[in-house]
Amino acid sequence: MKSSSFIALILIAMSETLDAQERKVAVTIYNDNLGVVKETRKIDLRSGVSEIRITDIASQIDPTSVYIKLNGTVIEQNFQYDLVSVYKILEKYLDKTIQLISEKGELLEGTLLSAQDGKIVLRNRDGGLTMLGGLDKYQINVADLPEGLITKPTLVWKVDARASGRQDAEISYHATGMKWRAEYVAVLNQDDSKLDLKAWVSVENKSGATYKDATLKLVAGEVNRVRDDEIVYARPEKMMRAEAVAPQFEEKPLFEYHAYALQRPTTLANNETKQISLFEAEGVAAKKKFLHKGGKSVSVVVEFENTSANRLGIPLPKGKVRVHKEDRGAIEFIGEDEIEHAPKDETVKLKIGDAFDIVVEEEQTDYKQISKNSSETTWKITFKNRKDEAVTIEAERYLGYNWQIVNASREYEKKNATTIVFRVPVPKGKEVVLTFTVRNSY
Repeated sequence: MKSSSFIALILIAMSETLDAQERKVAVTIYNDNLGVVKETRKIDLRSGVSEIRITDIASQIDPTSVYIKLNGTVIEQNFQYDLVSVYKILEKYLDKTIQLISEKGELLEGTLLSAQDGKIVLRNRDGGLTMLGGLDKYQINVADLPEGLITKPTLVWKVDARASGRQDAEISYHATGMKWRAEYVAVLNQDDSKLDLKAWVSVENKSGATYKDATLKLVAGEVNRVRDDEIVYARPEKMMRAEAVAPQFEEKPLFEYHAYALQRPTTLANNETKQISLFEAEGVAAKKKFLHKGGKSVSVVVEFENTSANRLGIPLPKGKVRVHKEDRGAIEFIGEDEIEHAPKDETVKLKIGDAFDIVVEEEQTDYKQISKNSSETTWKITFKNRKDEAVTIEAERYLGYNWQIVNASREYEKKNATTIVFRVPVPKGKEVVLTFTVRNSY
C-alpha cells in the first residue's frame, strides 16, 4: 500500500531527543530467547525535576527489568512503543478530515469513519458515503502527525537531579527476541578414526534495535526464568549474515554456566542472524560403533572424548552437529545429530544413521510361566554382515527390574540396573546368532 508523501516527510523529520554519541554497549545473550543489554550513555541533566528521553532501545524490552545508575533519582519511567504507521495514523484520524489522491490525480476528501483491513469509509461534504475496498491506488494526505505516535521505542524518565551537567548514565535491561545456538561441522577421515571439528555460533537479533560495536558475550546453560505473558511489539523479517573471521571467543565459567566472550567488538543489526567462528579442532580421535537396541536396523554412532589430550577439552554448547566424510577428494554429508551441553572430559556420542549393509532378524523363540510371580523369555537375534569388513555390534537390551539371565550364547555386560549389553563380532559376509534367556520376577 502506498503511504502519503506527507507521512514520509514526517518520518524523515522526526529526530532523536537524546544525544547518543559516545555510547558504549555490551550485550549478553542466552540460549532461550533472552538478551541483557548494558549501556553507558552521555546525557544532559538539569537541576531539579526534568524529563529525559532514551531512544534506540529494543522494542521487545522488558520495562520492569530496567536498571539505571546516574547522579540523580528516577522518580517515574514510561515505555512508549506506539510507533508510527499508516494505519496507526488513520486510527488517530477517525472522525477527522483526510484526503485521498488517486493515480489519475482525482481528489477525495471527507471525514474518516472507518479504516480496517485496508478498507476506507469516508463521509463526503454532502453527507454521502464513499467506500473504498483497497488503498493500493491512492495516496493519503493528513494535516499533521497525531499526538502520541513516535518513530522509535522510547524510555521516558522523570529525573530529580541535584545539579545540572553532562554525565555518564548506566542503563541495563532485558529483552526478548535475542538468542544464539551452536552449529558444528565434523569431517571424518577415510577410515573413520579421526575427525576435524568446526564450531560456529549463530546469533539472532530480533529485539527491535541495532547494537553497534557491542561487546558480545554468550551464555551456555539452562537459566531458570519465571515465564510471564510476553508482549511482542514487532514481527521483523529474518536475514542471515556470516562473519568469516578467526575465532576469538574466550570461555570462562559463569556461576553454574559457561560464558563465551568475543574478544573484539561486533555489530548486532536488527532483523539479522550472524554467524561467528567459535573454534576449530583438527585430528580429534574418534570411534565408529554399531548399536542395536531392537528392531531390524543397526544404528551407526560416532563418539569422541572431549579432552585436552584429544585436542578439545572445552565446554561444548548444545547444538546441531552435521557430519561429513571424505570420499575420493570430495566431502559428502552422512548425517547429523543434536548434542546437549557437553562439559569437558565427557564422551560425545553422535547418531549418524542406520547401517545399510547390516541386517537383523529378531524373534522370541520361547516363553514360560515359571510361577505366579516369574516367567522366562528366550530370544534369538541373527546379525547378517553384508559389508566388506568385520564389525562388532553392541546389542543393548532393556530388561526391566528383577531380572536374571538364565543362559546366553555370549558374555554380556550389565550397563545399569535395567539394561545389559552384548558385544557381538560379525566377520565380513557372515551371520552370527545371539541367543539368551531372561527370567523376570514381578
